[in-house]
Amino acid sequence: MRNKVASFLDQTWVGNFIVGVILFNAVLLGMETSDRVMETAGPMILALDSLCLIIFVVEIALKLFAHGWRFFRSGWNLFDFFIVGIALVPATQGFSVLRALRILRVLRVVSATPRLRRVVEGFITALPGMGSVFLLMALIFYIGAVMATKLFGDAFPEWFGDLGRSAYSLFQIMTLESWSMGIVRPVMEVFPWAWAFFVPFIMVTTFAVVNLLVGLIVNSMQDAHAEESNEKTDAYRDQVLARLEAIERRLDQR
Repeated sequence: MRNKVASFLDQTWVGNFIVGVILFNAVLLGMETSDRVMETAGPMILALDSLCLIIFVVEIALKLFAHGWRFFRSGWNLFDFFIVGIALVPATQGFSVLRALRILRVLRVVSATPRLRRVVEGFITALPGMGSVFLLMALIFYIGAVMATKLFGDAFPEWFGDLGRSAYSLFQIMTLESWSMGIVRPVMEVFPWAWAFFVPFIMVTTFAVVNLLVGLIVNSMQDAHAEESNEKTDAYRDQVLARLEAIERRLDQR
């Protein structure tokens, strides 16, 4: 019985149906944010939302029945279990914030779509290398924030009055959001040499460290794609070998 349920869940149309329900539920959750729509069709939207939740619960229950405790060995199954479990918590009193977290159900489309799973897995694979880059960036920001507070804090306390404000201002500069006209040029009106601090900071953070992060993620995605290609090649090779062995057995029988 368990094998039949497992084979049923592995069918393509079942996966496509679940993805469709996830996307439909996402539309419903977006419609719930509109007061006008809720006044017009609120009860129907809530009923459909509950129906989607029931489908998700049934899916999780079938997976638990089919795989038993092996269900919890998969990180994606744990992810689905957590997302659906949040929706089942009563949204009352201290748990009222969980009602807004129902939108996290949309993230189930990641676990239900193999290509999106590979993207996330590639990103997770890149995390160890990214941790070193984040540490390097944290050191650069700390040094820059201390210097900026010492150099410009007295004249521009709103931007560089303390370590936290300096770090936030430097983060804005790193993102290139109104960095020139909004911060650097006003500072240069008081300190004409300030460009010698801000330009190297942008060169190091925006054009070097951030691109290093992008490179790590791209490499992880390429490795994940190569691993998938190797798995397909190995599976195809095994099929060919099996067919050759079958042909050889038939020839031996003759």
